[in-house]
Amino acid sequence: MTEMKNRQVYHEYFIDAKYEAGMVLLGTEIKSMRTGKVSFNDSYCLISDGEVWLKSLNIAQYSHGTTNNHDPVRDRKLLLNKKEITKIVAKLKEKGYTLVPLRIFMNSKNLAKIEIGLAKGKKLHDKRESIKQKDVDREMKRYLK
Repeated sequence: MTEMKNRQVYHEYFIDAKYEAGMVLLGTEIKSMRTGKVSFNDSYCLISDGEVWLKSLNIAQYSHGTTNNHDPVRDRKLLLNKKEITKIVAKLKEKGYTLVPLRIFMNSKNLAKIEIGLAKGKKLHDKRESIKQKDVDREMKRYLK
């Protein structure tokens, strides 16, 4: 596993700021991640009691796991600095902001990291504009080849 991206989030939201966080994981979760069995469907981040939590990220159960296998959709704690958490809390108090997972990757020390982003929802006309821009870019690439 090199990296898994949440492609849908870029269609649904404008990303204002990105933060890199560590994750508290179990052994079978890491093994399942390395095989690429992660689903971002309906996942989001929540801040409670000064801690950031990742909700409803589906990491499939490890196929060679024993009875000690993990719960696929359990809440996972994210590791961020207090300064970063206070910045995020201040932004989340503004109307329309939410905290979403963008991608999961392994860093140079082979530790699992997650990139989360402060996002603001797109309106329908913004989504149409994004689709048009993507089509224009695709046509330009085709023409240049």
